[in-house]
Amino acid sequence: MAFLENEVMIERINALKKQLDAVILAHNYELAEIQEIADYTGDSLELSIRATQISARTILFCGVTFMAETAKVLSPDKMVLIPDLQAGCTMANMADAETLRALKEKHPGAMVVTYVNSTAEVKALSDICVTSANAEKIVRQLPGDQEIIFVPDMNLGQNVINSTGRKMILWDGFCPVHRRITNEEIKRRKQEYPDAIVLAHPECNPSIAPLVDEFLSTGGICNYVKNSSHDKFIIVTEMGIFHRLQKENPDKTFIVGSPQAICPYMKLIRLEDVLRCLEKQQYQIELPADLIEKAARPIRKMLELSK
Repeated sequence: MAFLENEVMIERINALKKQLDAVILAHNYELAEIQEIADYTGDSLELSIRATQISARTILFCGVTFMAETAKVLSPDKMVLIPDLQAGCTMANMADAETLRALKEKHPGAMVVTYVNSTAEVKALSDICVTSANAEKIVRQLPGDQEIIFVPDMNLGQNVINSTGRKMILWDGFCPVHRRITNEEIKRRKQEYPDAIVLAHPECNPSIAPLVDEFLSTGGICNYVKNSSHDKFIIVTEMGIFHRLQKENPDKTFIVGSPQAICPYMKLIRLEDVLRCLEKQQYQIELPADLIEKAARPIRKMLELSK
């Protein structure tokens, strides 16, 4: 019965998409049922770029609120919907505009490099945005004598410092899901699967670096696996990515780095939420025009330097 109900919902979702000229974007951490109905699945950078290329009038974003905000900033003339306003991001909420403004006053010459996992208000006070896919590349392009404030993920920031040698002022923020992953868990997996490649998200604690073969964004992990001759991988990030990995690489084996790596916010959106969102055209992301203008600058600068 549940399968038939899902099938009916999917048919209705597809019909409403055509009626509203809508596309569905879904992050790699979303539930499998959401990834399956999405027009595009990817990481923050992939979806940020995709949002600028879409001609549809409506973007339905299955992810967390800062992602939908980013889509609205980049496509202010489009209707941007998110199926559940409770799908927030703990790390994004750790950085607020008032505190960042005060930090900038203490370091007046510093450039603010902000992880895209942040609110529009924080982006608006930033010089350039980065994602986990391009943070290292962008920081390497900044002048060597430039003081940098890195917001809000201290783990991503420290991993960038370790790879580039750049000094940065790190905000005291983090992803609780990746922070829960321990060295002991990864050591156990490596002992159980000594021939497996270890791929980890750079939001993980930098202390795991000696145990990791590559730090990569979710999109980077998917590309690495697809192009690798290896057939066994320990994946150290949120478990939603396993659906895409297994779907794209059915002959390869994927080992969970940590069963604790589950983001409750990325698991909130379900088929019935997507259907309701399209039927009622809720919840719309609304941002003031001046905020959109200010927040767009660091994002567009990121996209320019990412080419």
